[in-house]
Amino acid sequence: SFPVKLMNGVHCRQRRAKGKSWSDDVKKQANVSQQFEAEAVYGLEKFAADELCRLRAGAVSHLQMYKGAVRFQFSGDPNVLQGLRTVQAVYSVERFDVPRPRALLGDAHFRRLVAQIAAVRKAQPDQFATFQIAAAGSDSSVMQRIKREIAAAVGIPHADSGDLLIRILPDDEGWRTLVRLTPRPLATRSWRAANYEGALNGAVAYCMALLTQPQPGDSVVNLGSGSGSLLIERCFAGAARQVIGIDRDPAVIELARANVGASGTQHRVHLACADMRALPLPASSTDALLADLPFGQRVGSHADNLALYPAALAEAARIAKPGARFVVITHEIRLMDSALQRAHDWRLVRVLPIILRGLHPRIYVLQRC
Repeated sequence: SFPVKLMNGVHCRQRRAKGKSWSDDVKKQANVSQQFEAEAVYGLEKFAADELCRLRAGAVSHLQMYKGAVRFQFSGDPNVLQGLRTVQAVYSVERFDVPRPRALLGDAHFRRLVAQIAAVRKAQPDQFATFQIAAAGSDSSVMQRIKREIAAAVGIPHADSGDLLIRILPDDEGWRTLVRLTPRPLATRSWRAANYEGALNGAVAYCMALLTQPQPGDSVVNLGSGSGSLLIERCFAGAARQVIGIDRDPAVIELARANVGASGTQHRVHLACADMRALPLPASSTDALLADLPFGQRVGSHADNLALYPAALAEAARIAKPGARFVVITHEIRLMDSALQRAHDWRLVRVLPIILRGLHPRIYVLQRC
């Protein structure tokens, strides 16, 4: 095996075919690889890069991490990329050495753009009925002309909320066109049958599940499980002995039940209606815990959180086995930091600041002392 060193210490390992030189493999790969970009939650790019490196159905190379994105080349079936769980969306990428978007209408450049769009549509037949363009100055005369020309060339109309998203962005060496591979972002999970205000982003929930270091024998508890995002994504992150969701609102429990059923994890998830400050579980019985604590904005209030956070940490410590991990996300940074200073049963392992829907929450990884 030969390690390919990437930005920020990420490595993808690629296996060289017997009897061939490494340079031969690189040359061959360069001929068949396509350029892609994975949109990631700011602060969780490393999770996306690691997942890409684990792909088996095709070779990933030239992987580079940026703020909120991972750029890479991929030589396998692009449909494989639709199975990524740590990213927001994946785009096909083309680079154009042109000074301004108007030049994309030139014959050779426009043919490349149309071919890029056609390749995405071919991989997802009958999934794209309309398209939209996201670009600075999208209402300008140039962009309006680009929209008309694309509509005429590909045979589907433009719509403000079109299925096929095309982004036109400036680049150091010109401009890039990014075409999303799917009608919806990957983070908009297909299992979400029941919507819930303040529900956690699917990709963030999956990354949090990974931070518990999943083991098949784990007993996992999700405090304040809401509509089930963390429960479901923990099931997709790996096997567990049991996964328990606790929420005090019976109506919300039913939302979670609908989503769990839609995800096919109903035989692995147990739901209980209870207060996270008084869990119906024995002491030292839990291997891993997860919580999306109320931010005090869409759900709950800061006044309520002043009492809730310390009590939740104490009750979580009661049911946690020694060494158990507790992964928490919250936007109440000062309150959480203050509560942790007094929560002597927990050791802070790491903190991950992220940016999500314009907010700046943090993910805390704790370990039971």
